Amino acid sequence: MATADQVKALIRSHGEGDDTRFYSIALQVAAKAARSGQAHFAQELRDLVDAHRASTAGGGRQNARPVPVARPRGELADLLGVTYPTTRMADLSLEPEVRHRLERVVLEQRQQDRLREHGFTPLQRLLLIGPPGTGKTMTARSLAGELRLPLFTIRLDTLITKMMGETAAKLRLVFDALAETKGVYLFDEVDALAGERARSNDVGEIRRVLNSFLQFLDQQESDSLLIAASNHPQLLDRALFRRFDLVVAYPLPTPEVSRTVVRNRLATMSPKKWAWGAIDEAAAGLSHAEITVACELAAKEAILSGQQHVTPAALVAALRDRRNMAHEDR
Repeated sequence: MATADQVKALIRSHGEGDDTRFYSIALQVAAKAARSGQAHFAQELRDLVDAHRASTAGGGRQNARPVPVARPRGELADLLGVTYPTTRMADLSLEPEVRHRLERVVLEQRQQDRLREHGFTPLQRLLLIGPPGTGKTMTARSLAGELRLPLFTIRLDTLITKMMGETAAKLRLVFDALAETKGVYLFDEVDALAGERARSNDVGEIRRVLNSFLQFLDQQESDSLLIAASNHPQLLDRALFRRFDLVVAYPLPTPEVSRTVVRNRLATMSPKKWAWGAIDEAAAGLSHAEITVACELAAKEAILSGQQHVTPAALVAALRDRRNMAHEDR
């Protein structure tokens, strides 16, 4: 049967006229009933949802944007930022293996009702790891865009406080929201929250916060997609990895991926002839984001000089500047 939180969420979404959220919560109730052996009730509830969706679908063209949910209010407004991305998977330049794994996530999310009917849950908890600028945050945006869901970004700077009890209470607020409002929830730079407990310079409060985070992950029951991202996976507690359905490692781009990034960003100002040998050499070791920035610098230089195309020499120079800057930072 429905939990107290789900009943409250149903009433709230009905009062706000948010049909998408109302149906989502109703299907969550049906899925829980099916897992509890109440197959007949679960099927009746699904049929009701399908019937009402069909009766309202003929009212005109459906808006491509997701129906806006109520924005976080009160203390939750300080913990969650919400956007409605339009980015899609096709907009990303990724390694084939990474793309394949993310496309599987999209497929399972879109077919989650079929999976739940057979007692399986879709991939719901993703851990994205890799160097900065390799596409982890953009992946969260793209998944939200593909699934037409809001993207909620957890603000760790306001989540983590000096008082452990306060942090755990705020975490509970976030996970309650995750269960109540379907969306993509991003814990970016999660190593700030889930660092290795065995570190000698750690303090007891941080360890207890991590334990709370792990418990909330274990107890999560919702249709939302939870994504955690880290630039420093070596700092993460080992127990965290077991809590995720899928761990995706993002490498620095290969020459082939680098060329795709360059072509996409300079599509309207591409050189008449590419000097790929020099470009590949200059881009080696740079992240997707750094290559993008270099392309933009070269393009703006061409525009301000009155040119219609970026020259290979200008692009190579911009890439080398970014590589020098990256080496200085390291």
